[in-house]
Amino acid sequence: MSNVIEAIWSAIDAEADYVVELTRELIRIPSVNPKFQQEPTLNREAEVQNVVETRLQEEAFSIERWEVFPERPNVVGDWAGSEEKSLILCGHVDVVPVGDYRAWDRDPFSAEIDKNCIWGRGAVDMKGGLAACIGAARAIRSAGIELDGRLSIHAVVDEEAGGFGAMDLLRRGHVAKRAIIAEPTWGNVVPAEGGLTWVRMTFFGNQAHAGWRFNEIWPQPHEDGRLEPGVNAIELAVRFINALREFESSRCRNNWHPLMPPGIATINPGVIRGGAGLDSDGNPKVMTNAAMIPDVVTIDLDYKFMPQESFDDVKAEFEDFVGHFAKMDSWMRQHPPKITWNLHDIFFAPMNTPVEHPLTQSLFNRATQVQKKAPKIKGFEAVADCAHYAGEGVVSAIYGPSGDGFHGNNECVEIDSLIETTKVLAAAIIDNCGVR
Repeated sequence: MSNVIEAIWSAIDAEADYVVELTRELIRIPSVNPKFQQEPTLNREAEVQNVVETRLQEEAFSIERWEVFPERPNVVGDWAGSEEKSLILCGHVDVVPVGDYRAWDRDPFSAEIDKNCIWGRGAVDMKGGLAACIGAARAIRSAGIELDGRLSIHAVVDEEAGGFGAMDLLRRGHVAKRAIIAEPTWGNVVPAEGGLTWVRMTFFGNQAHAGWRFNEIWPQPHEDGRLEPGVNAIELAVRFINALREFESSRCRNNWHPLMPPGIATINPGVIRGGAGLDSDGNPKVMTNAAMIPDVVTIDLDYKFMPQESFDDVKAEFEDFVGHFAKMDSWMRQHPPKITWNLHDIFFAPMNTPVEHPLTQSLFNRATQVQKKAPKIKGFEAVADCAHYAGEGVVSAIYGPSGDGFHGNNECVEIDSLIETTKVLAAAIIDNCGVR
């Protein structure tokens, strides 16, 4: 097998410009996710997929392509083989907006080469990783190697907005035994990732004129009894946020995973809306009149949990906390807050591939050979499409190149790491798929 790997790595070295130029070609086609910025000249995921499809066809992949959203297609390439040794390499083609162009030192879509890096939006997140996936397959074919297991390359849309491209692909049955997502890991091996969901808390008060406010200072209705006093939902929500801070601290103290940094199980109140009346979208209808006592508040939470935790347990724990919180208030005992899970269909299952699993060990051993030093095996602080594969029972890990400007200004991918990633992925394909 070592001779096979050496032949493949020699093929990569002989065509080192291939993955570099493919990365540059992909960067030059702006593919900003339209959910963040709608501009036809920037929303060109389909054109990126045209390049991906052509390159996969050149390497004899059978192609399946379909639109997840209008003008936003997924592309799947397959080399047929054994399902028992099947492997997926995955990359997304959408990118986040550039932001302030003036903060960039170079045109963000020029793919300029400087300081041994390729510069541009999407360079490291993650057009470089996707190019490395294709380059790894090309080198295997150039070396004349035929795989035993099925190899699939998934180029998906909409990862930056929740991974709905990968979710759609998986619903269509595009699974395998194992998967590697080529997000940037700076040469580290990442087999663990916490879960994440969005949760909406809705608090209900009693709408009234601001002069008829019921609180601790004025605990009784007006003496003439003509009007029912208001209950301010914003004040209820403020008390909840204070209680939530303590609940979050407890979770962060008591939950840990050996590959994750401490305190990662955060619950972030990201969006708060308060006002009068409930609109059809589940938010307050009137949010501009301070003379009205608000009877509706919504708080949208970004809720993280640990790789080893089950969503059912996390859900039960939070609902128990909310239930006890509500019972401490006479109004909320009768009008409990509402919990809406997986808001906007945002849900990332946890990934918890063991360190000793053959997929993890393959990436670790091959990265050690290529980098001439042992990489770290660590958890991923954010979330990526690996969550959706793991949620469908596909054993998954993340491995990808190094760079800078991740979701920021002056994004780049290091060329040396791009070549190294291509070699590690190619060797991992051999380890996991085997050869005939």
